[in-house]
Amino acid sequence: MVTARRQLLITALKLFDLMVMVCCFAAAAYVELRYTHSAQSFSQLFAMRVKLGNILLFVGLLIIWHAIFAAFGMYGSRRMGRRRYDVIDLTKATSTATVLILLVSVAFQVKMVTPLFLAVFWVYTATISIGVRFALRAALGRVRVHGHNLRHMLIVGTNPRALEFANRIACKPGLGYHILGFVDSHWPGLPEFKQSGFSLVSDLDHFVDYLRVQPVDEVIVTLPLASLHSHSADIRAICDEQGITIRVLNDYFDVNGRRAKAEEIEGASLLTHYAGMSEGWAVYVKRLVDVVLSFTVLLVLSPALLIVALLVKLTSPGPVFFVQSRMGLNKRRFNIYKFRTMVADAEKRMREVEHLNEVSGPVFKIKNDPRITPLGKFLRKTSIDELPQLINVLKGDMSLVGPRPLPVRDYEGFDKDWQRRRFSVRPGITCLWQIAGRSSIPFEKWMQMDLQYIDKWSLRLDFEILLRTIPAVIRGSGAA
Repeated sequence: MVTARRQLLITALKLFDLMVMVCCFAAAAYVELRYTHSAQSFSQLFAMRVKLGNILLFVGLLIIWHAIFAAFGMYGSRRMGRRRYDVIDLTKATSTATVLILLVSVAFQVKMVTPLFLAVFWVYTATISIGVRFALRAALGRVRVHGHNLRHMLIVGTNPRALEFANRIACKPGLGYHILGFVDSHWPGLPEFKQSGFSLVSDLDHFVDYLRVQPVDEVIVTLPLASLHSHSADIRAICDEQGITIRVLNDYFDVNGRRAKAEEIEGASLLTHYAGMSEGWAVYVKRLVDVVLSFTVLLVLSPALLIVALLVKLTSPGPVFFVQSRMGLNKRRFNIYKFRTMVADAEKRMREVEHLNEVSGPVFKIKNDPRITPLGKFLRKTSIDELPQLINVLKGDMSLVGPRPLPVRDYEGFDKDWQRRRFSVRPGITCLWQIAGRSSIPFEKWMQMDLQYIDKWSLRLDFEILLRTIPAVIRGSGAA
């Protein structure tokens, strides 16, 4: 999964690539007309009549251009690869797109597309695209050096190969990796490792305990697989269960091809297995939809939200918003915003009502909670209290659709690791649980539905859930 800022950056990069294609197409057309019809100028070029069919053809080329760039991985994470891979992939992408334009021009008899046009177009698009990627790499590197946009990495194994890999990463802060530490059991080389300056944060027996409490984005396995194959297989299963990306320095694991791909970090060959949603154009579209819809709804409903805020303030003492720490993507904590529906000291009175809990598992739900205010009961029934979470969506803490973010108290009550995989994706305002009955569903079934959402996720599923959420809210089914 990717952060909100990165989602916006990728979207901006996609739009920029399309703009580059348009500008280079116009520039190539101008050069072609300039050399074949010397009287032509920019003003005359734009004054030419354009047929509707040509417009549709050009729009089709834009769509195909974008698809080719995506197919060559230009919108996936590139922080691991070297600059030369950017040059190679961009050269392939622009060359493929240029050849495609040639084929389309022949098929539709577009006279403007000549060898001169194609040469100018290819040189312009390749040069500008490569230059922008280099500039973007440099800018992102500066941001990461200052501690932003970091990914938390845990390395399993303390052998010389592991230390060599860690030193490569440590010497390249621009890659944006923060090494949390190493995991390994006692072995003869451990004293030598301790002189390296890196931290041993856990042994293999307590590896899963460390993952339960720490925000880990990636696990790098460097164990000698010949002698510790069973440990390596267990680590892969644990990471898969909890939804954490795992990378291996050698391709010994027989992993699911749909979620695995070969990558490189500073010359080290790695096989990456994605346990949650892997990166791709659909994930970027999901984030774009989140930003557009949440901003639009907040803007349209702002007068109503102000009225609700005023009513909350006037009907009971205390703050307008209820702010609580929740577990987010890869178990990162964030503050969730809701309209306050309970008395101001509701958290302090938790022990008084714990025995009234009506749901199974570690979560806490009471249909007629005595701490709820009269207005709060209405806000919960109509789900109006959830609307401030659109701010969390804009910030990137949440998505419109995804597993509900749980309080830290509830998470600490988890007793099965397979349930923790729900944290491998960004939490959401609504999901399968909301449209199927909410609090009336047993905890175990709820967790299974969250994993079902992760495994079967698609943009179509998100839109279906959003559409089905509306009647579910109107019915108020399972609200508590």
